[in-house]
Amino acid sequence: MKKERIDVLLVEKGYFDSREKAKRSIMAGLVLADEERIDKPGMKVDTSINIRIKGQETPYVSRGGLKLEKALQVFPLEMKDKLVLDIGASTGGFTDCALQNGAQLVYAVDVGYNQLSWKLRQHEQVEVMERYNFRYAKMEDFKKGAPNVAVADVSFISLKLLLPPLTEILEENSSLCLLIKPQFEAGKDKVGKKGVVRDKQTHHMVISDILSFASSLGFTPQGLDFSPITGGDGNIEFLLFMQWLSDNARTKNNLDQDIQTVVNNAHQQFQHVRRSR
Repeated sequence: MKKERIDVLLVEKGYFDSREKAKRSIMAGLVLADEERIDKPGMKVDTSINIRIKGQETPYVSRGGLKLEKALQVFPLEMKDKLVLDIGASTGGFTDCALQNGAQLVYAVDVGYNQLSWKLRQHEQVEVMERYNFRYAKMEDFKKGAPNVAVADVSFISLKLLLPPLTEILEENSSLCLLIKPQFEAGKDKVGKKGVVRDKQTHHMVISDILSFASSLGFTPQGLDFSPITGGDGNIEFLLFMQWLSDNARTKNNLDQDIQTVVNNAHQQFQHVRRSR
């Protein structure tokens, strides 16, 4: 089983936006792993361990579920009775949120292994697909039916590598909610210290580039907003809502005018994070 320092794991899983904040909470006795108090920031734990932060309760197995929760609030995205594809499932925040909102089945896909929470791993409505690189996905791998909703929260890979296989797997009239992570889309020269992208222009460029690429494949972008929580080390991330429609129903990207507004709102919301770094 893979192990990681608890302070690093807390940031990776989105509980805190910096290791320093994670360390302070650990030293204060606020971090529980499998309901046991952790008091050493450098302690190594299993990456699939159940983590709870006193005073920071979330209805999902990880705070990642809060990202999809916002998407369900701001976009016409439906989960009820849907076959959901969760790319980059990790601990299962998106999967948990989808199930709690009525999903019929979730394909929990991740290139990693043994990260999905035990609660979801044994859930009869979850099809666990570990050690699965979605770049090479084939329709025959989805044995319980073609997904009609896709969600994605992936790291260290561009969404441009995941969108092409989705065109072969999704049913017509499917919905998608993808998390755009500028730190994994912008060139190395655009990423600052500790892997953080702070520049508004870079955020705008990355979003515009993803929208153009998705449109070129036939996806119809329909909504854009920022994630309610930052990613590891304080990166601002963005929620993109799209549809995969039949040929005669597709329309061009009409979100260009919204990008700057969303970027500005995100920077205003998270300016305290940027100042603290």
